Amino acid sequence: QVQLVESGGGLVQPGGSLTLSCAASGFTFSRFPMDWHRQTPGQERELVATITSGGTGTVYSNSVKGRFTISRDNAKNTVYLQMNNLKPRDTAVYFCMSSPRLGSWGQGTQVTVSS
Repeated sequence: QVQLVESGGGLVQPGGSLTLSCAASGFTFSRFPMDWHRQTPGQERELVATITSGGTGTVYSNSVKGRFTISRDNAKNTVYLQMNNLKPRDTAVYFCMSSPRLGSWGQGTQVTVSS
């Protein structure tokens, strides 16, 4: 059974940083690219970052490019999202997912950027 558990969210001031983690289980993690998505109430889920299965390639949405860094540790079945220079518009629930999608979405982790 595929399971994705996100953690590391919280309340941070504009300009601050957070690192999100996603622990994966139930599939061969090292064989799949991984994505981070985010969603705000009433909006479509937005893909913000992707990392290749081996971790050598990354892609970012224009909205986070230069501020967010996706990485992974295949020995720990974990993908990370380092978020710097956070802005109020980054406020959202953040989710990780394999690419292609396997199983159901996790509960996500809330990130709130506010002074």
